[in-house]
Order: sequence, then C-alpha cells, then structure tokens
Amino acid sequence: MPDAARPLAPRGRADAAAAGDWLRANGLVPGAALCSTAVRTRETLDALAIDVPTDYEPLIYDNDASVLARLVRESDAPGTLLLVGHNPSVQQLVFDLAGEGPAAYPTCTLAVITFDTGWPDAWPGTGTLKTVRTA
Repeated sequence: MPDAARPLAPRGRADAAAAGDWLRANGLVPGAALCSTAVRTRETLDALAIDVPTDYEPLIYDNDASVLARLVRESDAPGTLLLVGHNPSVQQLVFDLAGEGPAAYPTCTLAVITFDTGWPDAWPGTGTLKTVRTA
C-alpha cells in the first residue's frame, strides 16, 4: 500500500480526538484548516471533530518546510489556521516560523504560533510559539 493511502491507526484516531478536545477546551478551534490529501491526515482532521472550511492540498504531502510556509502565506483563512501535515516538514516549519520548537515532535503534536500580522507576512522568525501539545 502506498504511504499516502495508509489509514490512521486506532491510537492515532484516539490521539486526534483528544487533540480536538484540547483545542475546544482552550478556545483554539481554528477558523479554517489546510490539510494534506493523504488518507491519515484526512482521518486525523475528521477525528478532531471540528467543523471548519478546509482546503485539501496535495503539496503538503512529501514536501519541505519552505513549501508549507508558502502555502500558509497564500492562505486566505480568517483568524486561526490549522495545518494538518507530515513530519519532518511540519516540525521544521514550527522552527522556521517561530525560531524555536520542541526537540521531539511526535504524531498528533499541536504547536500554536501567533503572528502580529496576517498570513502573507508569515516569514521565518516572525511568529511566536505560544504552546505545544503532544499526545
């Protein structure tokens, strides 16, 4: 089975449901989502149980942090944007945008980064890492 077609494991589904609970409990439900087209990322987003406008972007799969940063900058999401993607590019994106991040970035990790301006200005070093939640 191709990697992009691999389904989310039961543990991943439970971790994603708990992450969705955490987002809701902390008032961090995003205004929109940008999600890889891989099966397991789509299932992760579904298990989060958040109903937001979502763009499914094939470029998120098997790419690097610079491509992810460009996709974020091109987003027209109102307010908060959730990116559902893959490592190592997502972890590197956190480091690039915020200048810091967790040493380990296990599956279903959430990093909350804030910016003083809009998405078009989300360049390396312009974000502030507010919190990290791991499964």
